[in-house]
Amino acid sequence: MPNATFTNQLEAQLAQFRADGVYKKLNYLESPQAARVQMEGRGEVLIFSSNNYLGLSNDPAVVQAGVDGLHRFGAGTASVRFICGTVTIHRELEEALARFVGCEASMSFVSAWNANEGLTSTIVEEGDFVVSDALNHASIIDSIRLAKAITKCTTGVYRHSDLDDLVEKLKANAGARRRLIWTDGVFSMEGSIAKLPEILQIARDHDAIVIMDDSHATGVLGRTGRGTAEHCGVLGEVDIITSTLGKALGGAAGGFVAGPASLADYLTQRSRPQLFSNALPPTVAASALAAVRAVEQRPELVTTLHANAKYFREQIVEAGFKPLAGETPIIPIIVGETSAAIRMSEMLLDEGVFVTGFGFPVVPQGQARVRCQLSAAHTRDDIDQAVRAFRKVGSALGII
Repeated sequence: MPNATFTNQLEAQLAQFRADGVYKKLNYLESPQAARVQMEGRGEVLIFSSNNYLGLSNDPAVVQAGVDGLHRFGAGTASVRFICGTVTIHRELEEALARFVGCEASMSFVSAWNANEGLTSTIVEEGDFVVSDALNHASIIDSIRLAKAITKCTTGVYRHSDLDDLVEKLKANAGARRRLIWTDGVFSMEGSIAKLPEILQIARDHDAIVIMDDSHATGVLGRTGRGTAEHCGVLGEVDIITSTLGKALGGAAGGFVAGPASLADYLTQRSRPQLFSNALPPTVAASALAAVRAVEQRPELVTTLHANAKYFREQIVEAGFKPLAGETPIIPIIVGETSAAIRMSEMLLDEGVFVTGFGFPVVPQGQARVRCQLSAAHTRDDIDQAVRAFRKVGSALGII
């Protein structure tokens, strides 16, 4: 029997979440991820909360590539890559990813979280200084915490996009063996973009290494979807890029680290998630490779995504909302308390629009929001329907 005291404590905490109006419920889909899906118990709903930015998660070529990969390579190798061999689809994928983001080589992981976790603690040593933007993703924060615990490196946090503060932190640690700057390319809860050209110049001035998690920008930003670096005109200049395969690039799972060939080789030798975890399932690797090729061959997907994001932002502002300013397909509408964000998302779902409310601890107290995310798969009719639902719910809640 499970420990009764422990179980009772968990149940009491869950009851408090419900009482506070912050309990999260899972919604189950009965169809593939798309602009419109079949949701269990609700029928057809519009999705405005997915990272399926290019609509590739159910693209026929992407799905078929996964099926073909499954038949050709099986479900997996049943062990880690260096013990029993790796499959050629991983090499093909890693070469394509490196080329796509403007780096020499890449190494795939089972998730982007795993990639970040497996990077920092592997390359950082005692005497190094790692500094992180205050709004970086939780995976970056935890990867730095882990690295500090393992290596006894020094760490710091600079105020969000405050480059003067970043410089001060670097100056204060000028005696460090190495200095590493960790930043998101796109900050997922804000929809804001890192000041990448300025960060790169600061890194040059202070002999620092720039690491950028581009998970919400790969396939999204830039004229051809190659990410924040392309958007900012500095493709090929970032030292290390990490990103995901679970968003624009097929939406299944997986992540990667890209940089110099020596880095990919070093991660093969020393990264604990590489040494002690199985590789991506071949079907996922094959689907992700097909997604990369789709972006390269169909740049109109990126163009459509940008147009949809611009149109939705214009329409939601006209409706009376005040979303956070930005240039990305992430459009957050601040509503205040966590319970209000969750209530708004529930009412929108009643209107047939699935968009998620985020609150503490994902975002700071008092800054809960409904985060809207656009896709190239959305039509203008989809967007107009969503805006009508927002008008209705926003009026009912007194937000507009």
